[in-house]
Amino acid sequence: MARPDIDQSFADLSYEAMADAALSKAQSLNVSYADFRFERLKGQLINMRDLQLEGLVTSESLGFAVRLVKDGSWGFAASVELSPEAAARAVEQATDVARTLSSLNSEPVELADEPTYEDSFVSSYDIDPFSVPDEEKVSFLKGINEKVLASKKADHVDFALSQVLENKFFASLSGSKITQQRVRLQGNFDAVRVDKDSGAFDTMRSNAVPVGKGWEYISSEYDFMADAEEIPSLLEEKMASKSVDPGPYDLVIDPTNLWLTIHESIGHATELDRALGYEAAYAGTSFATIDNLGKLQYGSPVMHVTGDRLAENGLASVGYDDEGVAAQQWDIIKDGVLVGYQLNRQMAEKQGFGRSNGCAFADSPLHVPLQRMPNVSLQPGQKNLSLDDLIDGVDRGIYIVGDKSWSIDMQRYNFQFTGQRFYEIRSGKIIGQLKDVAYQATTTDFWNSMEAVGGPSTYLLGGAFNCGKGQPGQIAPVSHGAPVALFRQINVLNTTHEGGSS
Repeated sequence: MARPDIDQSFADLSYEAMADAALSKAQSLNVSYADFRFERLKGQLINMRDLQLEGLVTSESLGFAVRLVKDGSWGFAASVELSPEAAARAVEQATDVARTLSSLNSEPVELADEPTYEDSFVSSYDIDPFSVPDEEKVSFLKGINEKVLASKKADHVDFALSQVLENKFFASLSGSKITQQRVRLQGNFDAVRVDKDSGAFDTMRSNAVPVGKGWEYISSEYDFMADAEEIPSLLEEKMASKSVDPGPYDLVIDPTNLWLTIHESIGHATELDRALGYEAAYAGTSFATIDNLGKLQYGSPVMHVTGDRLAENGLASVGYDDEGVAAQQWDIIKDGVLVGYQLNRQMAEKQGFGRSNGCAFADSPLHVPLQRMPNVSLQPGQKNLSLDDLIDGVDRGIYIVGDKSWSIDMQRYNFQFTGQRFYEIRSGKIIGQLKDVAYQATTTDFWNSMEAVGGPSTYLLGGAFNCGKGQPGQIAPVSHGAPVALFRQINVLNTTHEGGSS
């Protein structure tokens, strides 16, 4: 893919003068560390219900933040007033914050070393979605919805399309100057079918994944028209299918579903701030505590999970994180054993890891960077096993496609997931759809039951725009790659029974 240049309208902004003013002021105040981050976020959300445009909202935010360490404590300040004078004032405010906190801080802030960089990074995409006329986008969504409704097998259809252009400039007192630009896009439709006699209804969503790509993904790479032709019939079949009998089943899980299980039971569980208890007040802790590093048999020996900020078109892929740390890839789980965590510079230094692996991110210019999830992915097997190969080895099981609802406890240990489509497997063959399916397990039991993973041809990078964390809350985009995978004897619930979810 092409790598466009930094958007000229961003490059023309006076962020370097502001950075110089901020860092000069910080140096004069004898801080031990300081960085300046300038950010522009452009977003657009389009909603089409049936053949009616329900919303088209375009937004843009600009602002900057300064972060520093004074007397062993963090100071932070941010503003939307874009001038060198405002940047210098923000440093003074951040210094006041650090001085106030220093008397309360029992653990002086120390940061892991990182080289300085002068660089720029632009993510891989062909067509900036903001260069495409709104009329063209609306026409595309309407055409897909028309196709779904023309089937007469869906009563309603909702198409939501979200697009983001993110620009950041980072400069530090140590000399780094980094400019970055990322594009991401997410679009899917939900078909709705209503049984006129009983009033029962169900939905089915297309399985396009959110991507770090441009408009080319919507217009030509993903075949939305094929989904529009297929999904109404699949939804009709699903509603007429039998309800699952609860009990243990072998599960063949498609990456369109497995990405979310990875996110909740591995991605969040291996955030080191959560494992250390820092996230206990908001989103829970983690069973994967640091004393388990190198010891915990997280899953079966075929389990290899990596963290990275490098995956092509990944939602969490960057050149550098919001602490100026260069993007990397590392092992989180190797041969089924917990071997790594997600780190920022402070935790890397405090816990003796030597170097951050680049997991600091802020979702706006007015928020402080938190330790946030990179792309966390289950790697495919060396043998190029196909979906059919895995199904062939199942006597009684279910093949699960697409994500839907989920539930997991505070420590990321007990969970339950549903999906979009469920296919019954008998004697190595798919014999039809099921409905009302949810699978339930503990994290370690589930991943230790994984007998086989598909090869590279089955690998897909899924993910989400809206991973939540922190107080005040922040969201972050993140991708999770996975092959198709086979799990033995997982408990399946019927969601119409007590204790299920829908």
